[in-house]
Amino acid sequence: MHFKWNYTPSTTEQTNAAKELGEKLNMSPTLASLLIHRGITTESAAKRFFRPQLSDLINPFLMKDMDIAVDRLNDAMGRKERIMVYGDYDVDGCTAVALVYKFLRQFYSNIDYYIPDRYEEGYGVSKKAIDHAKDTEVKLIIILDCGIKANDEISYAKELGIDFIICDHHVPDEKMPPAVAILNPKRPDDTYPFKNLCGCGVGFKFMQAFAKNNNIPFSRLIPLLDFCAVSIAADLVPVVEENRILAFHGLKQLNQNPSIGLKAIIDICGLNGRELSMSDIIFKIGPRINASGRMENGRESVNLLVERDLPTALLEAKHIDEYNEKRKDVDRQMTDEANQIVERLESQKHQNSIVLYDEHWKKGIIGIVASRLTEIYYRPTIVITQDGELATGSARSVAGFDIYSAIKSCSDLLLNFGGHTYAAGLTLKWKDVKEFRIRLQQYVDEHIQPEQTEAILNIDALIDFKDITKKLHNDLKRFAPFGPGNQKPLFCTKNVFDFGTSKVVGREQEHIKLELVDSKSNNVMNGIAFGQSDSARYIKSKRSFDIAYTIEDNIFKRGAVQLQIEGIRPSEDE
Repeated sequence: MHFKWNYTPSTTEQTNAAKELGEKLNMSPTLASLLIHRGITTESAAKRFFRPQLSDLINPFLMKDMDIAVDRLNDAMGRKERIMVYGDYDVDGCTAVALVYKFLRQFYSNIDYYIPDRYEEGYGVSKKAIDHAKDTEVKLIIILDCGIKANDEISYAKELGIDFIICDHHVPDEKMPPAVAILNPKRPDDTYPFKNLCGCGVGFKFMQAFAKNNNIPFSRLIPLLDFCAVSIAADLVPVVEENRILAFHGLKQLNQNPSIGLKAIIDICGLNGRELSMSDIIFKIGPRINASGRMENGRESVNLLVERDLPTALLEAKHIDEYNEKRKDVDRQMTDEANQIVERLESQKHQNSIVLYDEHWKKGIIGIVASRLTEIYYRPTIVITQDGELATGSARSVAGFDIYSAIKSCSDLLLNFGGHTYAAGLTLKWKDVKEFRIRLQQYVDEHIQPEQTEAILNIDALIDFKDITKKLHNDLKRFAPFGPGNQKPLFCTKNVFDFGTSKVVGREQEHIKLELVDSKSNNVMNGIAFGQSDSARYIKSKRSFDIAYTIEDNIFKRGAVQLQIEGIRPSEDE
């Protein structure tokens, strides 16, 4: 992918402020300037940023309907009603169900969980699930990470004498379902101060309120925070404010004392013995939790997450790992097919959006393929497959473009849709797919800005290799956890040279392992550039080039750093 490099130098005022803040914090002006660009301008604000406190979590009763939800749950438990914890089959839904179920089962036994089958029931609340609830005498369903648009299904449940408490974070319609309580900070009538919780985060707030109401010590909730960290990372919600607190302490829990199910996944991923980060969740842990829902049924992931016996959990984790390997094969095949379609459709390559459909594609994988195509072509992308007379689609977007609004503009063609700015799902009749494609692409053409179709590397600071000290690296780690809203700082060093030992590596010779020097120090820096082997010839030509990179731990050499190189370009004076 060709990137546009973007760097805005600090103003004189910002430079002076960074120098002053850096002196107070015993931190380099470079890193102090990163704080200032994040809106952190005082010593006290910096200390809150670096040491997020659980005591700063927002009072859960500020969320609309929270008191009603807690009262209904108390009533259910007091009357010994059967409770079902219901969730979506992705990482956010599975971790949310695991969190609520694990917490409540400590105090109540007449409770079970339910994950719908992606292929038989589809997304959200299904009539089959409600009928199952009726047959098993369920009186209360706590639904997590979905349900905000299930008006008809929840009306049906109400007729059967089943109440719903909705814990969701997706954008609601004007008319909301007839649930007993709807916990969703995105409700237009909700004044909860933080709007960007994930589904698992909303579930955590519900359990926090329940604990508070029943005089259960907050310390009983802390072991569940690892689920919050996994969900926040995998669902790509902003890692700021309340999410930062939950992610910070959730990662701490994940590293020090993870739940048995997550411990088994960590073991199967080969991540034992190292400090886990949000990236490890995104690329290793999350895909395995997702895999059972993509290939078979997400209930298997929840079984693992709530497991109490480690040997059993290790067997379940191995089984889910096998699903993940199968998922990779299907994913690779479908992405290749989709790429071939884009290549054949010459007009599609020059469109501002990509809408592809194929009747044979696997429903559980289309979201991954949409993500891949968005990365490759940097366009809002929707991938659609056939499901009987219906079509199911999954959408992904680029920075700054609201794909949910684009889909909503075609709502008259849709049977169902939901999601948020950067990811959404939809259902329509197969016969309407071509019309949907035309309408969607027209909307994108009219609303997308030219800069939103360019892949941009936003450089945080220009530094030299001599600036990359052990102290800078350690201070940089304090900025974690990273994610949307707090991206890992991207540095640029200009006029670097191959030390003479850089080489192409990888199964298909697609990566470059680099050893580099710059013109201002004798430091030799190790680096890895994934998927950038097309730059190898220039690097070996002994001419200078600029690199954009993040600073990482070298996992093969304790205490050393490695540059993860995101961009390579010839130096301007070449």
